Amino acid sequence: MTHTISASSSSATIFLKLGGSLITDKRRVETPRPEVIARLAAEIVTAREARPNLRLVIGHGSGSFGHVAGSRYGTRQGVHTAEEWRGFAITADAAARLNRIVVAALLQTGAPVWSIQPGATLRCRDGVIVDGPHAAVAAALERGLTPVVFGDVALDSVRGGTIVSTEEIFDWLAAHLHPSRLILAGEVDGVFSADPQLDPDAERIIEITPAGLDAIEAGLADSHGVDVTGGMTAKVRQALAMVQRHPGLDVIICNGLIPGNLRRVLTAGDAKIGTRLWAGA
Repeated sequence: MTHTISASSSSATIFLKLGGSLITDKRRVETPRPEVIARLAAEIVTAREARPNLRLVIGHGSGSFGHVAGSRYGTRQGVHTAEEWRGFAITADAAARLNRIVVAALLQTGAPVWSIQPGATLRCRDGVIVDGPHAAVAAALERGLTPVVFGDVALDSVRGGTIVSTEEIFDWLAAHLHPSRLILAGEVDGVFSADPQLDPDAERIIEITPAGLDAIEAGLADSHGVDVTGGMTAKVRQALAMVQRHPGLDVIICNGLIPGNLRRVLTAGDAKIGTRLWAGA
């Protein structure tokens, strides 16, 4: 079953995540992929030109920047000692440095992007967001801007501090902005029956619903490289929970390394790319 964007939904809100594994080499510390980032930025601008009423919120992962620092200091699990708070600050700085690279590339294309630092407004309780940057993101969209958020550190009333992933931020924002689609652009063609980088017989799964998760969960692969917010299994579970919480939301997991893929997914709702996760009929 495919989902087509109609003319009447041309002003729909779309959330787009550029995965950390897509925009950085997660196997090498703080190694961005500038050519990939520049091409993705160009595809985003082309899509916006094709759909001028598109309300787009961009987020990106921390890749080999924030994840490496966060893993070293255990920031996700909690922050209490002086050394851990130093790690909290170092992790925040690493995430922000990658954000500046992404935003600079988007600005070079002429896109009206505005970076919003999530950690300034994020508040958590034992790893769960209780307040976030929804007001600033909504105001930016109303003014014709394209807000850019990213996985970031956050203050936490139980853990002291923690790390919040881009998907978790998007989940919080979805309750306030009601997007029609969440696109997760990574370095694989979708969700597979096994790890496609290790098993040549792995098959792409066209769509997943909550009812069908048990049948495919055993074959889900974890992310390559360091990821303190979970691998593919965690992302699929998170996405399915989102489509159940937010009626009408579709999630597309697709490969941003293939030129043109991102533009097609942003502009053509029936593009047969990646894996679609939805609530089911």
